[in-house]
Amino acid sequence: MGVKERRERERADVRARILDAARDMFARDGYEAVTMRAIADRIEYSAPVIYGHFQDKNALLQELCFLDFRALGESFARIGRLLDPVERLRRIGAAYVDFALANPAHFRFMFMTPKPYVDDGRMESVRGNPEQDAYAFLCQTVADAIAADCLRPEYTDVARTAQLFWGAAHGIVSLQIAKCDDPWIHWDDARATALELIEAVTRGVVRAPA
Repeated sequence: MGVKERRERERADVRARILDAARDMFARDGYEAVTMRAIADRIEYSAPVIYGHFQDKNALLQELCFLDFRALGESFARIGRLLDPVERLRRIGAAYVDFALANPAHFRFMFMTPKPYVDDGRMESVRGNPEQDAYAFLCQTVADAIAADCLRPEYTDVARTAQLFWGAAHGIVSLQIAKCDDPWIHWDDARATALELIEAVTRGVVRAPA
């Protein structure tokens, strides 16, 4: 490895450490409470090093949002275009649960941490594109299920129905991530419980066979 390649690798490693530290601190302490200097102290670098990678805290937040939501979208994309939209809904729920349990720090930051909306143009550029936007993929799948007459007649609102499925997947894993250390509660397996709830919601929404 040449000098240039080594320096680029070292720079990428520092950038990754900054992002990981910021994600954890935003989720733990709240976005407003975290400063760039505090992030620098966390990874034992000087503040100018942080500013060498990110202009300010908003730029850091933009990068985290883009990377983490893109990762979630990619996990949905792996489901592919299953012909059966109901089975696709089940797979989306399972993918969301698996992403949350595999990446609890990402999940806390993305869905459990209040933060301002910031966008450098990249987030807005993928909004509504089912190939890149996880929520758009869910909504498209619900729309496909409605169009295929798979759902009960009262479920005609795409956004509301999509949020029913999202809430089912989100509820169990967010409880366990937030309260996993609470000795008062004995938690059953998070994935199994979440998938059971997703199945219950699916059966409640899907039209009964003729």
